[in-house]
Amino acid sequence: MSVAEDSSEEHGEHHLPAVEDWPRGFGEASWWPFVTAIGAAGIYVAAGLFVLSQAENPVVSETVGAASAVLSVGVFLAGIYGWLYHAFVANFWERGTDYHSDRTLKFAMLLFLGTEVATFGAGFVYYFIIRGGEVWSAELLPHSGHVFGDLVLANTVILVVSSITLHRAHVKLLDNDRQSFLRWLAITIALGVIFIGGQALEYYEFIVAESFTIAEGAYASAFYGLTGLHGLHVTMGAVLLGIVFVRAIYGQYSAERHTSVSTASMYWHFVDVVWIFLVVALYLGAEIAT
Repeated sequence: MSVAEDSSEEHGEHHLPAVEDWPRGFGEASWWPFVTAIGAAGIYVAAGLFVLSQAENPVVSETVGAASAVLSVGVFLAGIYGWLYHAFVANFWERGTDYHSDRTLKFAMLLFLGTEVATFGAGFVYYFIIRGGEVWSAELLPHSGHVFGDLVLANTVILVVSSITLHRAHVKLLDNDRQSFLRWLAITIALGVIFIGGQALEYYEFIVAESFTIAEGAYASAFYGLTGLHGLHVTMGAVLLGIVFVRAIYGQYSAERHTSVSTASMYWHFVDVVWIFLVVALYLGAEIAT
């Protein structure tokens, strides 16, 4: 009998998405990571379709790009939900603290963040190439000539503070102070939502007030590509922390059982560090010697 079949019988109506242990020796098999990867790839395809729709002779209509984006984000979020539910939530109460190795799951998150470094790194390489090339000029910036302002500074402070509050929440959990853990975690999520709102406001000011769109040139494509990718990651991080918060309300964490809190924290701190690099390179760096 396969692992998946055995688990289905032991845990009643809960059914795993895979029908057998594959690859052999890796425990419960799951197709949710593949579903998530397909959704993530679709987001990139949708972005490419949107760029193609902005050309003088568009290859596709804007509707195709928008529909692809909505479908891809839906598949991506469904995959994330299934993946997290399968890995952490299903049958949580029946599992011991050693069901999955804490160290192994943290290492898996580190591997995932390694792929994220490569993804953002490709965008930074593109930006540095155009920034150091002969094509660079102040005309590539928004019509105001500035991208760094009070809104960016405020957003930076908010995101940095959110990392501090999340660390504080984790410390309180390790001290078995669940009420303080919930309070600091709620503050972190609120700060993340405010950051996302601030980035949306920044986009509104650039696109509506200054007509600075992704089709405005090389810098615009780098700006919207990198900040949009980061905004997507912050949004996904807020969703992950939201899931952690709901589970915490139901009492699923303690000083001994907090692996998903640790891995979600690693992800959130990562997007915080990436934002610092974005501010220095993409915002401040764009205005130096222009």
